[in-house]
Amino acid sequence: MKGVYVFFADGFEETEALTTVDMLIRGGVDVKTVSVHDSNSVMSAHRIHIMTELDFNEFLDTVQLEGTTDKDFMVFPGGIPGATNLADNKMLMDLMVKHYLEGGSVAAICASPSVVLSHLPGIEGKAMTCYDGFEPALIEKGVKYSKDGVVTDGRIITGRGAGHTVAFGLAIVSSIMGQATADTVAKSIML
Repeated sequence: MKGVYVFFADGFEETEALTTVDMLIRGGVDVKTVSVHDSNSVMSAHRIHIMTELDFNEFLDTVQLEGTTDKDFMVFPGGIPGATNLADNKMLMDLMVKHYLEGGSVAAICASPSVVLSHLPGIEGKAMTCYDGFEPALIEKGVKYSKDGVVTDGRIITGRGAGHTVAFGLAIVSSIMGQATADTVAKSIML
């Protein structure tokens, strides 16, 4: 799947979703926000209403599925029930697996590394992190669990929770645009 997409489901964690999008935009990444519902209206875990650029049908109608590279990302914020709502969308999970198997990259934070990325085949031996208490599903899949704030292992970037969102977003920027760009963004926000 060509492009960089951040997927929103009802119950998403605001900081993890919006700060990640902000870091990507600051880094010059052409990122699209996608609701996994039939409407582009999404309600956060703390009842903040936002509008995504695309609803799920618009995403399916416009996404280019061929020519995937490691610079193409599917990004999954956490939050409960947001992560569960993402994982419950079978078509999205099937697309994620296809995307990853074809050489695309994935990024997930908080509960989503466990709830969403555990659907990926071949993650045995990969280093990942997630929100405390969600690691059993990853460990069961043979993942090397880490308590680091952000973990990058090949084409998988994971974040532990909302407090690590800026670093998570910058790791994605670095993967797509290079470390110099990520450093420039970090400096611009006084890190």
